[in-house]
Amino acid sequence: MKVRITQVRSTIKTPANQKLNMKALGLGKINKSIEVELTPTVQGKVNKVKHLVTVEQI
Repeated sequence: MKVRITQVRSTIKTPANQKLNMKALGLGKINKSIEVELTPTVQGKVNKVKHLVTVEQI
């Protein structure tokens, strides 16, 4: 299943591990989107930063 992950909030004042997760997902700027296959690894990263992103099924 493919999903579109969009960053909707800034990473300023977030813990370092959340910033690293955003970078690992390929995000870093507000309104930037990526389309990826929803694997358990990606799902775990999204769960750590779910307050910073929106996820929609494609």
